Amino acid sequence: MPEREKILVAMSGGVDSSVAAFLLREAGHEIAGAYMKNWINEDQVIGRCPWEEDVTDARAACDRLGIEFQVVNLMRDYREKVVAYLLEGYAQGLTPNPDAMCNREIKFGVFRAWARDHGFAAVATGHYARRVALDRGVAGGSVPVASGLVAPAFALYEGVDHNKDQSYFLALLSQAQLADARFPLGDLTKPEVRALARRAGLANAEKKDSQGICFIGEVKMRDFLRTYVPDAPGPIVHAGDGRELGQHRGLHFYTLGQRRGIGIPSNTDHQAYVVVGKRAADRALLVAFDGPDAPGLFQSEVRVHSLQWNAEPIAAPRALEGRVRYRDPRVAIEFVPQPDGAALVHFREPQRGLASGQILAFYDGDRLLGGGVYV
Repeated sequence: MPEREKILVAMSGGVDSSVAAFLLREAGHEIAGAYMKNWINEDQVIGRCPWEEDVTDARAACDRLGIEFQVVNLMRDYREKVVAYLLEGYAQGLTPNPDAMCNREIKFGVFRAWARDHGFAAVATGHYARRVALDRGVAGGSVPVASGLVAPAFALYEGVDHNKDQSYFLALLSQAQLADARFPLGDLTKPEVRALARRAGLANAEKKDSQGICFIGEVKMRDFLRTYVPDAPGPIVHAGDGRELGQHRGLHFYTLGQRRGIGIPSNTDHQAYVVVGKRAADRALLVAFDGPDAPGLFQSEVRVHSLQWNAEPIAAPRALEGRVRYRDPRVAIEFVPQPDGAALVHFREPQRGLASGQILAFYDGDRLLGGGVYV
């Protein structure tokens, strides 16, 4: 029987976090629920931001479970640590990953710190991932080893439901953050979670999963960017022959590998244009017909920076697996550390549309080791 802990559950108003709270209560832990108030759409971005509805649903779930509930206002932190990162990245021509950053900086950053300041030992979420204590570690942290490095006390694995696995979005967590994290849903499938919600009498058992930006609601990224990043028009250029094909409103509206919404017809049967690059000098959006020969679309090698490990850092070349984006299968890679702290990653098979600013997650089988950011 696991030791009884005082755990704060991050309640989103959805079924996953509600069932996470239910399972922890059933396991005998002392728990409370908290809704992170990160965004209320003050600037009237086009799209639905149902935070009030989510608070109501989160409160109702906690009432049903008989646990304390409160709203924690993290709006300033969210703007400084996630929204600013998002907008600055797009303004620089990158494709940021707000969900991974939200997990590192908000859920397991300032929210975790708030929980510890209020007497909680851990923070739980509804992520589909598994946290496993390692024999060589000790509860609550890491231990020194003979090499002088610190051996991890916990490992992070994919969720057993491969359709819902969210380990990719946890790739930037540190070992210290993982030590304070609890993922009660890691061994369950989504249908099993909904069945548990019905058994527990939770009103949100059939509530639809959210699909928007992390904690911003059902807001499309294009509408969000249009509100905060000024238009910066430029030419749409054929990457093969240099022909100008049209005009765009701003490079921040496009990402490598994008096919939809480019705004120019191919005028060729069974062919579609795809974004293959961005040229900062004249703000040119580079396109080509989608296919294996499209210049710049496929890469066999990529450089990654801002490496973060929840396992022991890899200091020598090593064969691993990588997930190049969420929902893509793991692929074989060779990880080669560089003297400047970055790494070169060689892919056994060329990969499509690796956009600068996105996350590459590193795996050893189904164990997540860490992640880095595409240069």
